[in-house]
Amino acid sequence: MTTIASEIPAHVRASVDRLVVFLETGATDGLFAPDVFADITLPHWRVQAHGAEDVASSKTQFHPPSGRTRVEKVLAGADGYTVKVEERWEDGGQQWYCREAFVCDLGEEGQITEISVYCTGDWDEAAVARHAEAVTLLRP
Repeated sequence: MTTIASEIPAHVRASVDRLVVFLETGATDGLFAPDVFADITLPHWRVQAHGAEDVASSKTQFHPPSGRTRVEKVLAGADGYTVKVEERWEDGGQQWYCREAFVCDLGEEGQITEISVYCTGDWDEAAVARHAEAVTLLRP
């Protein structure tokens, strides 16, 4: 069962907030259970990791934890949530962009015990410009 944004349980909202902090800064305080499992799907690639440290480094190796994250949607259930985000950051003198969906299972202490990540891949400035020339989005 899902809930609308105004009905997101406090423990889910707190986890989403910690996830955004992780994406923007790399800080993992209270986010992952020690034995968390991650399944990360990218265009043309898939990796898995086990344990909080490996999960954090597996995610941040694809792009630096910096910039800003815009949460587009949260679907909450009793034992977890799905969140859709847009990330923008600077690296190597360029502005980068990606969109991701995270499916997160939460343990009793509100930490993520399992996370599945679905990412569009990182778009550099040239990819963003090509997309803007070719496509008119109906929604941001």
